[in-house]
Amino acid sequence: MKFAHLSRYGDLAGLLIRYHSAIGIQADDETSGPLEEDLSADGANLARDLEKRGPTFIKFGQLLSTRADLLPRAYLQQLRRLQDDATPLPFAQVREVVESELGTRLHRAFAWFEERPTAAASLGQVHHAALRDDRQVAVKVQRPGVHETIQEDLEVLSELAAFADSHTGIGRQLGFEAMVEEFRLSLLAELDYRAEVRNLEAVGSNLDQYERIIVPKPIASYSTMTLLTMEWIEATNLGSLGTLARAELDGGELAEELFRAYLDQMLVDGVFHADPHPGNVALTNDGRLALLDLGMVGRIAPNLREALLKMLLAVSQGRGEVVADVLAGLGEHLEDFRGDELRRGIDNVVQRSTGKLVRDLQTGALIVEVLGVAGACGLRPPSELTLVGKTLLNLDETARILDADFEPGAAIERHLDDLVTHKIRETLSPTNVLSTALEVREFAEHFPGRVNRVLDNLAEGEITLKIQGIDESQLMRGIQKLANRLALGALAAALVIAAAITLASPIHPRVLGAPVASFVLFGLAMAVAVWMAVGIALSDLPQYRAGGRARRRALMRHKM
Repeated sequence: MKFAHLSRYGDLAGLLIRYHSAIGIQADDETSGPLEEDLSADGANLARDLEKRGPTFIKFGQLLSTRADLLPRAYLQQLRRLQDDATPLPFAQVREVVESELGTRLHRAFAWFEERPTAAASLGQVHHAALRDDRQVAVKVQRPGVHETIQEDLEVLSELAAFADSHTGIGRQLGFEAMVEEFRLSLLAELDYRAEVRNLEAVGSNLDQYERIIVPKPIASYSTMTLLTMEWIEATNLGSLGTLARAELDGGELAEELFRAYLDQMLVDGVFHADPHPGNVALTNDGRLALLDLGMVGRIAPNLREALLKMLLAVSQGRGEVVADVLAGLGEHLEDFRGDELRRGIDNVVQRSTGKLVRDLQTGALIVEVLGVAGACGLRPPSELTLVGKTLLNLDETARILDADFEPGAAIERHLDDLVTHKIRETLSPTNVLSTALEVREFAEHFPGRVNRVLDNLAEGEITLKIQGIDESQLMRGIQKLANRLALGALAAALVIAAAITLASPIHPRVLGAPVASFVLFGLAMAVAVWMAVGIALSDLPQYRAGGRARRRALMRHKM
């Protein structure tokens, strides 16, 4: 903790005190009536308080909107409505940034450049312009000084998170420090517009097969860390579409294609646009959907893609125990991990979802709720799954703007068959078959030699077994404690024997007819015995009681 950040600590401590009562009310807890209304009002106040504190906390609120293991549902719904709008920069500052980054005057780089921005957010703003060859472009300009402000805010958040993890039970359970670190990496990547250039290229290439979905192409030579230039797409974001405009849409087909594209991004390509809220998806003049603002992109490793596919299949089949097992295999088990409770909780969530009409099933909300159950049962899921849940939540909302009757769950079920077929073809592709064949051949070539070495070592008595799973330091501390107790016991016994021997001897001086030495030796033996008793009372008994409480809790859960 740093003295220079004292005022920020106080500011955030005030927020924590104001809203601390909601922490730990998980999204799957039943709340209704006045309590639900109160929580919703408090959630709206929290969203406003975060907006007032600037871009870092707006983004952090958007991350919190996916943490069903941390906040109640009413809070999550309010945080999802956080709007990242801001007052536009004066054009003189915009000109200064553009000319500084490109190293030339504005009129030399562009044929024309509109002074009024088309959009302004807390990190940057977008201007419509044209290059010297008349290509129309969108130019995103980062706000001066925002990088330094965010770095300082992130430092404060990291310090508070580390303090909470070290000194509070909920911090140890939820891992605030890991959450803030994940947020830090995501936000710093969003501030580097060169990364967004790579994201636009990667996602655009992967979605080339979709005729009705487009991604603007970046102009790399006009882009730097704080300046991004990309092709201009004439479009209206879905969040600002009126009722009449929505009625004229072929919304069902657009929503279906959008969902298929996102499932392919997540489960096939492993790179996906992670922020598809209605403000970042636009309807073009020719009836296509444009994905905008690719600063936030998620990446999923191949093994996690397969696990996510298994989870979605299990959800569609109503097999909650399979979802729980897959999730338990992926996540980090905390000290209080409870596997049976995890299976029961997730199975309950999945069974409730299968009882709903397909049009009422929101896959994003379901994934977030499942992750909330996992956190409550002592399992910390991979951070990638939290981002997947956030993405699907936004996607549900966007799809329902396109078509109010759209059924996200049914769309996923329809596309899962294609995804499974793709996985099978990928496994049976010539490259994978050849790779597997080479591994089998290498194993067959080395197998006889390895068997011979094992048999030789066995015949010569040189087989060594290495057993893991024991905490050696704890074992050594236990052995050392036992040795100390034995030594003290032996010393006490020796003192008693010595006192008995001196008692029968004629040595002087004597008191009450017995040698003084006997009294001294008996006194020392008594002191050693008391020392041992106190040590046992202070060290062993609390651990025994804690173990007894744990056993009683386990027995009660078993009876329930």
